[in-house]
Amino acid sequence: MVGLMRYLAVASLLVVTSVMAQSEPPKSHVLFENVRIFDGTSVQLSAPAHVLVEGNKITQISREPINVTPSSNTKVIKGAGRTLMPGLIDAHWHAMLATVSVPQLLTADTGYINLRAGHEAERTLMRGFTSVRDLSGPVFGLKQAIDEGIVAGPRIWPSGAMISQTGGHGDFRMRYEVPAANNAGLSRGEATNGGVIADGVAEVRKRVREQLMLGASQIKLAAGGGVASAYDPIDVAQYSEEEFRAAVDAAENWGTYVTVHAYTPKAIQTAIKGGVKVIDHGQLMDEATAQMMADKGIWLSGQAFLANEYSNPMQGEAKVKQQQVAKGTNNAFKLAKQYGLKVAWGTDILFTPAMTKHQGAILTTMTKWYSPAEVLSMATADNAELLALSGNRSPYQGKLGVIEQDALADILLVDGNPLENLDLIAEPDAHLVVIMKDGKIYKNTSEKTTY
Repeated sequence: MVGLMRYLAVASLLVVTSVMAQSEPPKSHVLFENVRIFDGTSVQLSAPAHVLVEGNKITQISREPINVTPSSNTKVIKGAGRTLMPGLIDAHWHAMLATVSVPQLLTADTGYINLRAGHEAERTLMRGFTSVRDLSGPVFGLKQAIDEGIVAGPRIWPSGAMISQTGGHGDFRMRYEVPAANNAGLSRGEATNGGVIADGVAEVRKRVREQLMLGASQIKLAAGGGVASAYDPIDVAQYSEEEFRAAVDAAENWGTYVTVHAYTPKAIQTAIKGGVKVIDHGQLMDEATAQMMADKGIWLSGQAFLANEYSNPMQGEAKVKQQQVAKGTNNAFKLAKQYGLKVAWGTDILFTPAMTKHQGAILTTMTKWYSPAEVLSMATADNAELLALSGNRSPYQGKLGVIEQDALADILLVDGNPLENLDLIAEPDAHLVVIMKDGKIYKNTSEKTTY
């Protein structure tokens, strides 16, 4: 009897193992032949090379031909000397809030808003942006849908709702809703998790913990006045050092960090003293602020806010504030270079659906301060380094922003050399031949051989 039971146990194990083996499909293989590589950091393209992707990782890079076994899971893409590079990363994106106007955010059905965001997510990926750091908005459901393959879109590092003081950059209430009763319900902006209001150390700590509970990979606070917000002038500093410290402590307990919306020296310096690691914007910083950022290794997540065709459309007082910020952009990047700041790049398109198609074109405007190679490094390897600050809260484990062995296979094949002509990135339909995310091909217009 003991022998029979042992036999049955072994047989059962073999059956389970066999079923598991059958349920795990073999890894796909994609071989890029004869490509010149921008690896995310170099100032020039490589000599002709071959790159093999197995599953979702780059496994071989070779000057010599790479042999693959012909099968239904193998694709060979003939690069014909085109440029192979990492997928682009936008470090200040709004996957939800870019797709609707403020009135729509505050009044439209949430199902409608989510459908618009899902549509835009696919367009974002098809512009070559394989990862984004989302810096406020209700994107947790969208991220889940993308990760599950329900809709196509980039990897998302979500902040969830931006946390703001009363009357701050994330206070979307109407004036008739103020003063609010002590037991007042959530405003529409809070109910949709677009922006939540917190005053005082205890409330800030609570709101941070809520966003972490929902799945935030980093936390965003509003440290100063904004362009798109209705009530706060640009020069207004928001939150105290103690409130920032409460947010930072709560985030660090979860192994991640706090970034802030801030333009002015006072807003930036107070946030840094509170332990914040990243400053988003910083257009009105001065030399003392740049020196402080350099001394403490603080990241500047900068945007090319200029008075050009890519500016978020504004009217009235908001237009005046926008012009004030645009005038400071040149000086901010000059100081960043002078003091050797760690600089990331993002677009910050907000409440303007017609502007999202210019995402790549906005990247090209960074050549006002940096070389094309520096700009591409910023939008790949450098931005990936910023994303890594999320540590264990990063929703995707693995190396991004580079073309190297064992890196995640987020890859673009560009028809031309973007180090010589960065405008290729501004026209993705014409010049992005292959778009791959996590080893899966979403676009391929090359001449290819499929076995």
